[in-house]
Amino acid sequence: MSIINEQLDFSTVADVFLAHGSLQSPAFLDGRLAAALALHDLSADAWLETVCQAMGVEQPRDRDDAEVLLAWRRQALDALSAASLNYEPLLPDELFSLAERARGLREWTLGFLEVVGEVGAEARDAWSPNLREAIEDLETLANLDELAIDDTPENENDLFTLTEHARMAAMLLYTEQHPGKPQVEQAEPSDDTTPSN
Repeated sequence: MSIINEQLDFSTVADVFLAHGSLQSPAFLDGRLAAALALHDLSADAWLETVCQAMGVEQPRDRDDAEVLLAWRRQALDALSAASLNYEPLLPDELFSLAERARGLREWTLGFLEVVGEVGAEARDAWSPNLREAIEDLETLANLDELAIDDTPENENDLFTLTEHARMAAMLLYTEQHPGKPQVEQAEPSDDTTPSN
């Protein structure tokens, strides 16, 4: 089936939601997905159950819709664990107004923070200062007033920057919970293996 080899976009997943009578935004669930993959290694079955619950259905209508929902998880996991660090949140694209895109980013952030918020204080204290700062930035982003955003080049740039914050937070969370995956910034092993004092 062609959907497996193509990059899933927001509209494709949103269409599946609509077909199931759900007006919920996939962006919120995508934020939850990114955090859950990083923290819990969310299984395909558990993901399908989560999405169906969010859409208010027992199971996907048909095999094609189930395939889209499973491909969504696989795409996120592949991108988060790839050495190329090319993870992208599933958000409304340029076909949507800036306000709609900002709303999507805010919903993604709320979903992500909801899962991160379940992590105990002790575990969070072990996170790097970079990750803790990234999460704090997202907490500010969650209060974004998307209705106040006009379609201007400045706001377009700001939204790009905020989306980049979200993207980096997701990748930082994943890489810190999965040391060595992806293999990034691995220096060639040197002959001198003793730490220098």
